[in-house]
Amino acid sequence: MLSYLADFEAYFGPLRLFRYLTLRAAFAGLTAMGIGFIIGPFLLSQLRRLSAKQSLRGKDEVGDLAALHASKAQTPTMGGLMISISVTISVVLWARPNSYVYTALMVYWGLTIIGFCDDYLKISKASSVGLLGRYKLIGQACLTIFALLMLLSFPDTALKARELWIPFYKNLVISEMPLWFLTPFLFLILSGSSNAINLTDGIDGLAIGCTVTVALAYAIMAYAAGNAIIADYLFISFIPGTGELTIICAALLGSSLAFLWYNSHPAEVFMGDTGSLALGGLIGIIAFMIHQPLTLIIVGGIFVIEATSVILQVGSFKFRGKRIFKMSPIHHHFELKGWHENKVVIRFWILSLIFAMAGLATLKLR
Repeated sequence: MLSYLADFEAYFGPLRLFRYLTLRAAFAGLTAMGIGFIIGPFLLSQLRRLSAKQSLRGKDEVGDLAALHASKAQTPTMGGLMISISVTISVVLWARPNSYVYTALMVYWGLTIIGFCDDYLKISKASSVGLLGRYKLIGQACLTIFALLMLLSFPDTALKARELWIPFYKNLVISEMPLWFLTPFLFLILSGSSNAINLTDGIDGLAIGCTVTVALAYAIMAYAAGNAIIADYLFISFIPGTGELTIICAALLGSSLAFLWYNSHPAEVFMGDTGSLALGGLIGIIAFMIHQPLTLIIVGGIFVIEATSVILQVGSFKFRGKRIFKMSPIHHHFELKGWHENKVVIRFWILSLIFAMAGLATLKLR
């Protein structure tokens, strides 16, 4: 919205600064962070008043981990609302609306609602079991179809949405993906990324801290994809209009830092599925729209490792009757090995930063 002030530069010269994407991205991050700090205390007080407490699994389900996490029983959840509100207001203020921005926000809020329903059921039933997995998948499938309809309905985005680019290769791989391939491909990205962050959100500050590095990496990628000169220099796909996704990534970065202030150990609030499912979906749809979906495997390396550890653990127990890890996701394995929660989180943050830099390196290594 504020970007349109640049149209009045003839009346006041400095207004032309609002035309610059970098300036708007910086202010979007600061705005989202500021909103987060402003609404954070109020939201926390309301969640405590409503007794929106995180439901933890008992010793019969998680063994010794129950004792390690016993102090978290009174911590409120649904803190992801703080991130959603901060990001949305900041994006409305600083982004120049286009189909990419609308698609990203609709997917984000769609998954926020699904996550909210899951958290609400857990709280109302005082159980760690919320919305059934199949209903989450149905919701994610509906959002996949909605996103494709949005992108394929506009001439300026229809052709670009069908292109497939892969890391380390400087040429277009598929110019027009057929719908029978495109639909499950996008569904896999959205559901995979949202569920991976959901699995990572198990200890204080872990998921949101890793989200900071991923958001920063994709802010840079979105800016490059929307800039013809940079895209040509790096041999990546130039997609007009995706530069505005830099604003969303910057807002996500700022709001994540604000949320981390309250979610750092000992956490005052958890994001819950309200936050984790939505964050993963937002990152996934942005990665898809800027033609960097497979790079997400590298940039979001921590999320991939967490999800893979669960798959390996379940598969090993089902087919061999033995566990690979003391517990999955893998961050719980290290907790049960005696690592303090803070040590696990900080080491995973370091790895997440390394993965983000490795992902950015793929822009040039082609």
